[in-house]
Amino acid sequence: MTTPSTTTVGAAQETTTSKACAVPAPTVLPHIQDPRRIAPADARELTKVFLLRLDALEEGTHEYQYVRNTLIEMNLTLVRYAVRRFSSRGDTTEDMLQVGTIGLIKAIDRYDVSRGVEFTTLAIPYIQGEIKRFFRDTTWSVRVPRRMQEMRIDLARAREQLESQGIHEPSVADLAAHLDVDEAAVAEGLVAANGYDSDSIDRPIHASGPQQQTGLVADVIGSEDPALALAEDIQALKPHLAELDARDRTLLELRFGAEMTQAEIGKELGLSQMHVSRLITRVCAHLRDEMLATD
Repeated sequence: MTTPSTTTVGAAQETTTSKACAVPAPTVLPHIQDPRRIAPADARELTKVFLLRLDALEEGTHEYQYVRNTLIEMNLTLVRYAVRRFSSRGDTTEDMLQVGTIGLIKAIDRYDVSRGVEFTTLAIPYIQGEIKRFFRDTTWSVRVPRRMQEMRIDLARAREQLESQGIHEPSVADLAAHLDVDEAAVAEGLVAANGYDSDSIDRPIHASGPQQQTGLVADVIGSEDPALALAEDIQALKPHLAELDARDRTLLELRFGAEMTQAEIGKELGLSQMHVSRLITRVCAHLRDEMLATD
């Protein structure tokens, strides 16, 4: 790993006092061949020098761009350090490095040398904030309002705290009391949390091992049975059928039970087909009106 010479770093350290002490910004910066390969200790000291010089330069100039770009490259180790905290997220490391670098750039642009605080005090929260925002905005399977995304985090923390207190299955009321919010808000948050992660219904089902596929999830997902609604209608119709006289019940039984034609019913009852048609129409209209009145 290459580092600036000892005399160069030492000279740089003498000029890293904040503006609060009325020390002018350095006019000559140490030459850095490869900012990405500077040792962390040297990077911290050189960052102070470059930040002080950046504050004295006019934005948009060639030197300003050089100093700013060098600061970014020197401090990429801070981004890698922050990303390690989220390493359990899987194969999104490259994405986290990119959004973390955005946080680093924001920290460089907003750092105030006159306050005399360490750069890392500002940079780390900015970097972590950008990474968290990345996960908040891109990892939800179903897009939900930000307040619901934040509620999911609050509910997860509340559940952990309540479980540590011996409440192994916190209820909606327990969570609401712990967070000091309405139970309706907790219930809404729990429903919204289901949108964070989802799996394809076309994924295979394995019986006892990865090589024993038994079908797809879509094959075992239930659907609404049309006969269920019919069964409900029949139960609702029963009391109205009981109120009909014997002739009307016989007409319905022959037409819809025995599935006889109107001509066959007329022959069976000694009526004309036209008269059977009018009677069946009248009975059905009456039952329909009774069903609608009940609803």
